[in-house]
Amino acid sequence: MNLNNQNIEELISLCKENNQKAQFEIYNRYCKAMYNVAYRIVKDEHFAEDVMQEGFLKAFTKINDFKQEVAFGAWLKRIIVNYSIDFYKKNNPFKTEDFEKTLYKLEEPENDWEEKLDFNDLKVKQVLDTIQSLKYNYSMILTLFYIEGYDQEEISEILKISYANCRTTLSRAKESLRKKLNEI
Repeated sequence: MNLNNQNIEELISLCKENNQKAQFEIYNRYCKAMYNVAYRIVKDEHFAEDVMQEGFLKAFTKINDFKQEVAFGAWLKRIIVNYSIDFYKKNNPFKTEDFEKTLYKLEEPENDWEEKLDFNDLKVKQVLDTIQSLKYNYSMILTLFYIEGYDQEEISEILKISYANCRTTLSRAKESLRKKLNEI
């Protein structure tokens, strides 16, 4: 049976029946994207590969929990992001308190800092490298917000911080990124 032409819903049904060929096809379709997600968080090629594979294993063991409320890719991505963050926390001196230090009351509305930069002069790699060069809590929150596309409420849940703290950290991270990019 050739599974290359099957749509994702059919493959998921086959995976629920423990069809290894269907699992392999899903893996092949999503592995590059999920590796990139893991790599942006764990910042190491080999660990990203391990995290990605562990995430796929969990996804296949929990495939019956997938209720198709969101796209399969989004469900899988959430698993990979959570695994990546857990891995990073276990292997680095990161603490949730790093986010707590940034909490303060915002007196002014958030800046539209993106408009202050001329992105035509910047290359994507420069922006990504600059994000990665920021301190970890800034790098993590910008990656989740801009690259992974999570909103502030989702980021609060993922990082287990308050919404206000997330908003503050994101605001400060954007400002820090803007300053570094202006130096380029």
